[in-house]
Amino acid sequence: MPVTVLVAFDGSPLSARALAYAIETFPDASITSMYVINPLDSVIDVEAGGLPVAEDWHENAKEVATEIHTTATDLAADRNTELVTVTEVGKPARAILEYADDHDIDQIVMGSHGRSGIDRALLGSVAETVTRRARIPVTIVS
Repeated sequence: MPVTVLVAFDGSPLSARALAYAIETFPDASITSMYVINPLDSVIDVEAGGLPVAEDWHENAKEVATEIHTTATDLAADRNTELVTVTEVGKPARAILEYADDHDIDQIVMGSHGRSGIDRALLGSVAETVTRRARIPVTIVS
C-alpha cells in the first residue's frame, strides 16, 4: 500500500472524485493535494479580459489557489481525513512529476481531465503526460 499519495486537485468535479477515491482507497496514506498555478492560463485570462490588470495575475492566481485548497480541505474533512495542500507554479504535468520525485510520493491520483473544450485541446492532456512519464503508479479517475 502506498504511504504517500499525491492528488492533483484543480477544483473540477473530476479532481474532487480523484480526491475522494484517494481517501477511500488509501485510508492509511499521507495524502497531499496539489494545485498548480500555470502562468500560461493567466496570460490567456488577461488576453481574454478575464483579469483586470496583467500585473495582478500572480496575486489573483494565489487567491484562486487558496479557494481551491479550502475546497480540498473541506472535502477531506467531510471524510475525517487530514490533508496537506501545496501550490506549485509551472506547467502542471511537469510540476506534478517533479513534486512526486522530490517528495518520495508512492502514488499519484488525478482526474482524467480538469479542463474541457478548446482549453483542453490547446493545452494538451496533463493526465496523459503524467501517466506516460511518471516513475510511480498513476490512477486516473473519470
